[in-house]
Amino acid sequence: MKTYRLEFEHKLPIPLAETWDFFTSPLNLAKITPPQMGFEVTSPYDANSKVYEGMIITYKITPLFGIKMDWMTEITHVKEHQYFIDEQRFGPYALWHHEHHFEEIKGGVNMKDILYYAIPYGAIGKLANSILVANEVNKIFTHREQAINEMFGVYKG
Repeated sequence: MKTYRLEFEHKLPIPLAETWDFFTSPLNLAKITPPQMGFEVTSPYDANSKVYEGMIITYKITPLFGIKMDWMTEITHVKEHQYFIDEQRFGPYALWHHEHHFEEIKGGVNMKDILYYAIPYGAIGKLANSILVANEVNKIFTHREQAINEMFGVYKG
């Protein structure tokens, strides 16, 4: 099975505590996910819930072709104000390991996402990744960056 690695960085002009508070709330993920994905957290969490090791988060998503599916991730590691990791327990990928890193820098925070993923179905999965999936994953993170910029008043010129 071929594993793919993507890395994304984003600088935010807000304090680390505010950044951490936003990204560790499971319900905020829907706010930065492309609307066409129909992303909905189905776990019984509220706006005050924060990630913790062992937390299971369930979702409904529509990743491709309007097909709705269930997705479950587990928060496997948390180091306060530094990083947390979510891993798929079931869903559309053969592997999904997503590291969220936060580093305080002058004027704000540098966020880094490191994503490892794999597509099932062997050679067909490799082909699907090269034709479609890699592009869709990149679109998700591009949308996320734009949504975050709008939410936190970051304007790139």
